[in-house]
Amino acid sequence: MARHPAIVIGCGGLGSAALYRLAARLGPGVLGLEQHALGHELGASQDRSRILRRVQHHRADALLVNPAYDAWREVEQLAGRQLVTITGGLIIEDAAHRAKAGIGTRTMSGYAPLLAEFGVEHEFLDAAQLAERWPQFRLDGDEQGLYQRDTAVVDAAAAVAAHQELARAAGAEILEHTPVRAVRPSPGGVEVHTDDAVLLTDRLVIAAGAWTAELLEGWGPPMPLTVTQEQVTYYRPHDPAPFAPDRFGVFMWHGEHNFYGFPLHAGGMTKLGEHMGGPVTTARTRGTDPDPVRQQRYREFLDHRLPGFAADEISTRTCLYTLPPDEHFVLGAVPDDPRVVVAVGAGHAFKFSALIGTILTELACEGRSRHPIDAFALDRPALTDPAFARAVAT
Repeated sequence: MARHPAIVIGCGGLGSAALYRLAARLGPGVLGLEQHALGHELGASQDRSRILRRVQHHRADALLVNPAYDAWREVEQLAGRQLVTITGGLIIEDAAHRAKAGIGTRTMSGYAPLLAEFGVEHEFLDAAQLAERWPQFRLDGDEQGLYQRDTAVVDAAAAVAAHQELARAAGAEILEHTPVRAVRPSPGGVEVHTDDAVLLTDRLVIAAGAWTAELLEGWGPPMPLTVTQEQVTYYRPHDPAPFAPDRFGVFMWHGEHNFYGFPLHAGGMTKLGEHMGGPVTTARTRGTDPDPVRQQRYREFLDHRLPGFAADEISTRTCLYTLPPDEHFVLGAVPDDPRVVVAVGAGHAFKFSALIGTILTELACEGRSRHPIDAFALDRPALTDPAFARAVAT
């Protein structure tokens, strides 16, 4: 039975970052297991762009923002390539959003206290100021805006590949097309069963996204995770200049639906997605075909609010969100067995992935992290109390 100082299951954004940090700490023998080919588009980390931002509406996330920016700078330096492009970021809230009930803290009033607490430079803007600075938008006049200049685009595919390259350079091995069939405790370590072998490790990190609950069967009560299928669409404007990163940054639109969009990136295309709202699915039953209803919703929003952003629709891609009831991350050890550490991204962890790799390594090697992650523990009420009220919107 082959023994490894650490094994990581899942080599997407979180898993690859953990693999690198574990290999840098423990040296050769650290192993990454990926059931598909590296760079596949069946999980949550594919695609070319993710948002990195200082504006947060939950304090637990805001505490990790500065270390995440530092971690990305470190990975860029080590990898010798640019992964982060600063574009500035704009949040627009319309009257329909303000009229909603039960929308949580994803509001201007929800952002403001944390911006003040953490000293984040920002600007609040009215509709007239928004229209003057970003004439690309078509506004009704009742909107409010929030601008933060450090918001950025992370090249997701390049970032995952960079972490994998750094991991291999530190002595890690990665096995593609190697699904894990079972994870079992034993007195000598944690057993990881694949089709070809039973592997033994002292430290196991599970970063398997939508497969997490299945892999944890037998390790306590079932983890209450909901998997949804989300999608983004890429467009090519007829006139790209107004949507270049130096003139048009990342944006979020809080209205009847919560949209997010990107300036020109990834081969001269813009991109629009909707946060949440996709159908519930599973890792085994999910599809890959886009939802035409959502495609049409995107088109109607852009025609109304951002004419010129989407002259030609190029492609639509699907991905998976894996969500605990409170829609926060899972970062912690399995109760009663610190040898097994679990990471679940809850649909918004990629921006923190360079830092989460360090957090998972600290948990696996020391049993604790120097970063404040108590809110993400596996024994919190959202994961242990069957009566916990699922979040309405976060």
